Amino acid sequence: MPQMAPLWWTSLFMMFIMSYVLINMMMYFNMNHTTKKIKMKFINMIWKW
Repeated sequence: MPQMAPLWWTSLFMMFIMSYVLINMMMYFNMNHTTKKIKMKFINMIWKW
Protein backbone atom coordinates (compact mmCIF):
# COMPACT_ATOMS: atom_id res chain seq x y z
CA MET A 1 0.00 0.00 0.00
CA PRO A 2 1.60 3.31 -1.04
CA GLN A 3 2.13 5.94 1.59
CA MET A 4 2.02 9.70 1.17
CA ALA A 5 5.06 11.79 1.99
CA PRO A 6 4.67 14.21 4.93
CA LEU A 7 5.02 17.16 2.57
CA TRP A 8 1.98 15.96 0.60
CA TRP A 9 -0.06 15.61 3.80
CA THR A 10 0.83 19.18 4.73
CA SER A 11 -0.09 20.54 1.31
CA LEU A 12 -3.36 18.58 1.33
CA PHE A 13 -4.17 19.91 4.81
CA MET A 14 -3.40 23.48 3.71
CA MET A 15 -5.57 23.06 0.62
CA PHE A 16 -8.54 21.95 2.73
CA ILE A 17 -8.03 24.77 5.23
CA MET A 18 -7.81 27.40 2.49
CA SER A 19 -10.89 26.06 0.71
CA TYR A 20 -12.80 26.06 4.02
CA VAL A 21 -11.82 29.67 4.71
CA LEU A 22 -12.67 30.70 1.15
CA ILE A 23 -16.12 29.08 1.30
CA ASN A 24 -16.82 30.71 4.66
CA MET A 25 -15.78 34.12 3.34
CA MET A 26 -17.99 33.70 0.28
CA MET A 27 -20.96 32.69 2.41
CA TYR A 28 -20.41 35.60 4.80
CA PHE A 29 -20.08 38.31 2.16
CA ASN A 30 -22.91 36.99 -0.03
CA MET A 31 -25.46 37.09 2.79
CA ASN A 32 -27.74 40.06 3.11
CA HIS A 33 -27.07 41.30 6.63
CA THR A 34 -30.00 43.41 7.71
CA THR A 35 -30.07 44.68 11.22
CA LYS A 36 -33.55 44.74 12.65
CA LYS A 37 -34.10 46.55 15.89
CA ILE A 38 -36.67 44.71 17.92
CA LYS A 39 -38.49 46.94 20.33
CA MET A 40 -39.36 44.99 23.41
CA LYS A 41 -42.43 46.13 25.23
CA PHE A 42 -42.44 45.31 28.89
CA ILE A 43 -45.89 44.52 30.13
CA ASN A 44 -46.49 45.25 33.77
CA MET A 45 -48.04 42.15 35.21
CA ILE A 46 -50.00 42.45 38.42
CA TRP A 47 -49.69 39.25 40.38
CA LYS A 48 -52.52 38.45 42.75
CA TRP A 49 -51.71 35.73 45.20
